[in-house]
Amino acid sequence: MSDTHVDDVDYLRRILNAQVYDVAIETPLEPATDLSRRFGNRILLKREDLQEVFSFKLRGAYNKMAQMTAEQRSRGVIAASAGNHAQGVALAANELGCRAVIVMPTTAPSLKIDAVLARGAEVVLHGESYSESQAHAERLCAEGGLTFVHPFDDPDVIAGQGTIGMEILRQHGRPIHAIFAAIGGGGLISGIAAYVKQVRPEIRIIGVQHVESDAMRRSVAAGERIELADVGLFSDGTAVKQVGVETLRLVEHYVDDILVVDTDETCAAIKDVFTATRTLLEPAGALAIAGLKKYVETTGVTGETLVAVSCGANMNFDRLRFVSERAEIGERREAVFAVTIPERPGSFRRFCELVGGRNVTEFNYRISDDTTAHVFVGVSIGSRAEADELADTFRSDGFDTLDLTDDELAKVHLRHLVGGKSELASDEVLHRFEFPERPGALLNFLGSMQPNWNISLFHYRNHGSDSGRVLVGMQVPASDARAFDDFLEHLGYRHWDETHNPAYRLFL
Repeated sequence: MSDTHVDDVDYLRRILNAQVYDVAIETPLEPATDLSRRFGNRILLKREDLQEVFSFKLRGAYNKMAQMTAEQRSRGVIAASAGNHAQGVALAANELGCRAVIVMPTTAPSLKIDAVLARGAEVVLHGESYSESQAHAERLCAEGGLTFVHPFDDPDVIAGQGTIGMEILRQHGRPIHAIFAAIGGGGLISGIAAYVKQVRPEIRIIGVQHVESDAMRRSVAAGERIELADVGLFSDGTAVKQVGVETLRLVEHYVDDILVVDTDETCAAIKDVFTATRTLLEPAGALAIAGLKKYVETTGVTGETLVAVSCGANMNFDRLRFVSERAEIGERREAVFAVTIPERPGSFRRFCELVGGRNVTEFNYRISDDTTAHVFVGVSIGSRAEADELADTFRSDGFDTLDLTDDELAKVHLRHLVGGKSELASDEVLHRFEFPERPGALLNFLGSMQPNWNISLFHYRNHGSDSGRVLVGMQVPASDARAFDDFLEHLGYRHWDETHNPAYRLFL
């Protein structure tokens, strides 16, 4: 840090005079129409994901470096960052014509590493968290005579981020109930709060942290900086083990509350923003939206104006599958069950009749017992209460049911591991089917199948496309081969025989 701390009035002056607009734009404050309608409030998104580096971080980085002397800049700068601050420093260094060395955790997404390199900065990968990278950067700083640009615990960096608060109040002069911002080390919310609370003190400032990296919440509760032993890396942009001295002081002084959200809630918020803007936020960038939703649900506030800072969009493409799967659960739109049904013809059909017209998102089964079948199934729901009702429906019909909707093991691993070889799967033939995807399509598919042959394997997963894909194993004696061919012909669905696929032979 360049100072231990500065007084409140000086922060207001620093923010009003911050040099950010050589590289930053005044980002729009956009209405989120769908979210507003769903949650009964006027919800506005402060679109910091639209900055050139797809996050707010260039504001603080540039303001800090613009305040340095020419001699300091001539020696070069060094920073530690999971990615977004790194890009901000790299862009600022390129604009100001100075050398930049960035120490990044080895866990940083390749998208962010490549973006830093593309801006001409030198990248050093060290440690698995920001704190470990910072310690290494401070050693390199001392050895090389570079100037350290802290990502959050520096008044000039905080003031740069504070221009976001200044813009929000200028863009929306009418009443605002609350502003929500993500917290990692605390620079973003400290800057926003230091400005807003001096100009419009009635506005609530609410921080949002991921439950696996909530150092600020714990530090505020303890009245001192708490260092976490480890942090979750899903929200890598806020994966900070220890917050700053100055940011903790400002948060304690200005921030009204800190909420925590989990991975599923964050994924749901990513989906919400994509639906509203067609933009894919990174997890840290969506924390404020997830927190806003939680705030509305827990407080019941209605008819108010709520602002969420969408602070970053540096999303790795290979994360999208995970985010998509978890978004439905985070929004309470998917329930996951393990259901035990009798191993006899017609049981599958009866089970699907109980599911009714609900959309089935996943259906996994492999024969393993000659008396009962264990089915892993995902079903689209409208609310958590509907999941409870559906589970009761299964049980009342004699199907033992285990609700796995909140089971991390089931959501992450078991849904992909249901299956294996089975000694009971004699005379098994394996076929892939493709059929038009629509609500009830899976039940229609099962209704089209003759009950003559026992289903020994079944896998269906809703891929969000216009075609449903099912893998089915059926026990068909060789003497029924012609009848089975007739069945396939009359079924009317595209199909492929996979009975001799070597992967099937090896694993199933």
